[in-house]
Amino acid sequence: MNLSEAILSIPALMIAVILHEVAHGWVAYRMGDPTAKLAGRLTLNPIPHIDPVGTLILPAMFIVLNSPVIFGWAKPVPINPLNFRDLRIGTFLTSIAGVVMNLTLAVGFGITYRVLSGLSESVDPFVANSVIYPMLIFSAKSVLINLILALFNIIPIPPLDGSKALMSFLSFKYWEVFYKYEVYGFLVITLLLFTGVLGKLIYPPLVFLYHLILGGV
Repeated sequence: MNLSEAILSIPALMIAVILHEVAHGWVAYRMGDPTAKLAGRLTLNPIPHIDPVGTLILPAMFIVLNSPVIFGWAKPVPINPLNFRDLRIGTFLTSIAGVVMNLTLAVGFGITYRVLSGLSESVDPFVANSVIYPMLIFSAKSVLINLILALFNIIPIPPLDGSKALMSFLSFKYWEVFYKYEVYGFLVITLLLFTGVLGKLIYPPLVFLYHLILGGV
């Protein structure tokens, strides 16, 4: 990834992770939990959502290491499931909200990419080079980043969103087990990441969806 692609990837990542968290908070609020709203986290202002490590330091490290993919996260929104009008439904919908948001963004940027691709051959070369092509790169990176976040978060390992969505279907007696072992989930995820298992799980659906959304690019 060259410098221009890296620079365009940073705002793409920030949009993806911030809207992911806002989606969690907004759905939780609609389900009866005002915690995120009271904390000022139902805002598109990026400052309250920035996590120094996940939003700034880690993406910068990916750029320095010339990684083909930039990954990160925003500060999680505070949610209190006990405020939900229906604990199961509220937990499920709030859990999948971030993934649904990322998939929606991926499709939206995919449509943008296709429209811009159609315009690139019919506009002035200066406009194409200075506006259209950078927007094409930004749109493609946005599709990739949002798909990675969606596929990563849907994995049913605590504390990822997929685990809480799965938990909502189980008997309440198992919920405590999920919460109890949530702290060890990061170790499992890290192990899967560094052994390459996580990449092998995500890569096939990632490639399929990426080419499907961008039209075989």
